[in-house]
Amino acid sequence: MNCTMKSLFQKLIYAAPLAMMIASCDNGFEEMNVDPNKYSQVVPEFLFTRAQLDGVSTNFTGAAYLTIGQSMQHFATYKEVPAAGDKYFNFSYSQGSWNAYAGTAQGQGSVISITQVIEALKADPLAVNKLSAARIWRAYIFHRLTDVYGDIPYFDAGKALADKNYGPKYDTQQAIYADMLKELEESIAAFDASKANFANADLMYGGNITQWKKFAYSLMLRLGMRLTEVDNALAKTWVQKAIAGGVILDDADRAIIGYVDGSQTLSRNFIANGLMATDYITPGGDNVEGGKLAKTLIDHLKTTKDPRLNVISIVWRETGNNTFVADTSTALQQGMPNAAFNSRPAEFNSFSEPNPATILRYASPLIVFGNAETNLLLAEAAVRGWYTGSTAAAAYDAAVKAGLRQWALFGAAGTISDAKINAYLLANPYNATGTVAQQIEQISTQKWVALFLEDEYEIFANWRRTGFPRLTPTNYPGNLTGGQIPTRFVIPDSEEQYNKVNFMEARTRQGGTNTLSSKVWWDK
Repeated sequence: MNCTMKSLFQKLIYAAPLAMMIASCDNGFEEMNVDPNKYSQVVPEFLFTRAQLDGVSTNFTGAAYLTIGQSMQHFATYKEVPAAGDKYFNFSYSQGSWNAYAGTAQGQGSVISITQVIEALKADPLAVNKLSAARIWRAYIFHRLTDVYGDIPYFDAGKALADKNYGPKYDTQQAIYADMLKELEESIAAFDASKANFANADLMYGGNITQWKKFAYSLMLRLGMRLTEVDNALAKTWVQKAIAGGVILDDADRAIIGYVDGSQTLSRNFIANGLMATDYITPGGDNVEGGKLAKTLIDHLKTTKDPRLNVISIVWRETGNNTFVADTSTALQQGMPNAAFNSRPAEFNSFSEPNPATILRYASPLIVFGNAETNLLLAEAAVRGWYTGSTAAAAYDAAVKAGLRQWALFGAAGTISDAKINAYLLANPYNATGTVAQQIEQISTQKWVALFLEDEYEIFANWRRTGFPRLTPTNYPGNLTGGQIPTRFVIPDSEEQYNKVNFMEARTRQGGTNTLSSKVWWDK
C-alpha cells in the first residue's frame, strides 16, 4: 500500500461510519433536522470501504480466534471462560459474529453498509462496475455468515432503513447458496471496462476489473466445492464454470487488504491487534485468555519439517534480568494440548506463541483470498475428475509454493527461501497414487496449514465438509457438545425476542436446536 493509499485508508476509517442516511423533515424545518456530523445521503465509496473492513474483521477474537482457532486446534487455552473452541464452552463468542447484521457500538454492520451501497448504485447505469464489485462483496459477506449460522435472513437483510423491515424472514441455506452463485455470475458478466470503478476506495484491488473477476470466480470455485456432499452434480457445474472463467493463480492477483502501524487502532491489522489485546502482550508473563499455539498444529509442523514453523511460532527465552528473546528454534517449539488444564500449567512459558515479527506486526496485510487456496481447490477438482488443465499433483505443488511464499508479505522474518520450499515438497510429496479420500485428506490438511489465521472460517467450513484434517475432539467436564467439535455458531438470544416467529421457523427447519452441535445444510 503506497503513501497515498495509506492516507486514504486512515481517512476512510473515520469517515465511513458517518456515511449513512438520516431522516429529514418535510415541514419546512429541514436545516434544523440535519445532524451536521453526518452525511445527508449515502456515499457509496465510503460505505464500500467500510463494508470491506467490517466484512473481514467482525468478531475476529470471539469467532476466528477463540471459537474456530481453538476448535480447529491451532490454538489452546488453559482457562475455562474463553474456551469456546478449546473446551467447547460459551455460546456467546460465536454469537458475536451476528454483529455483521446488527453492527457494533463503533458503527453499522457490513450487511447494512453493503446493502446501502447496492441500493444507491443499482439505478445508475454508469455505476455498473461499482455495483458489480458491491454485489460480489455482498456474496463474500453472506457466505461467511450462512456457513457459520446456517439459515439466516438474506433476501430481506439490511433493509430496516429502506423498507422498515425489522423482522426479516430467515432463508434456507440452499436458497442463499443458489442466489450467491447467481449474483457472482451476473456481476462478472456486467463489468464494463469503459465505466468508472471504486478506484482507491477499493482496498483490495483499487477498482481493477480484471482482478475483481478473478476474485469472483475464485469465490464461485469455493462455493461450488462446498456443495459436494449435498449436490455433487451442481457442485461440478459451478466448479467447472469458475475454472473456465479464470481464478486467482498468480501472486499479483491475490486479494489483499493492507494495514498500517500507528497510534490509531483501527488502521492496524485486526488479527495482530486482536491477538495482542487478548493474549500475547507481555513476554514471559501470563496471557489474558490463557492462550498458546496448540500441540496439534506445532506437532504437525515439526513432523513434516515445515519451514512455516519458524515463521509462525516462537518461544520466549529468558536471557536474564527479566528480559526475553523471541526464539524461533525448531527444537524449542512445543504446543499446548487442548483442554488439558484448568489452571495455569507450570510449563506455560515453554509453550509456543505467535511470532511478533510476522503474525503480530500491526502493519501485516490480510490475504482475503490467495492462490494457495485456489490451487488446492484445483487439486481437489482434478482428483474428482472435474479439471483437466493440470494434474492434482501439479496444482498441489503450486499451492504449497504459494502458501510458503506468501509469508514474505509479513516482513523479512517471514521470507522462506526457495531451497526450503523445495526441500519441504521433497519431504512431503503429493500422494498421486492414493485413493480419492487419501488425496482429499492431504489437500485439506495442507489447507488447514496454508490458511492458518488468514481464513479460519474457511478452514472450519472445509473441515466440516471433508472431515479433514483428522482432529481428535476433547471431552472436558461440563462441555456443551457432548465431547464433539463444534459444528455451528449459535444465533443470539435476542433474535428469539425481537424476531421470534421467523427465528423459530428457521430453528424448527434446522432440527429444532440452536446449539454448537447443530449442522448447516451442506454439512453431511
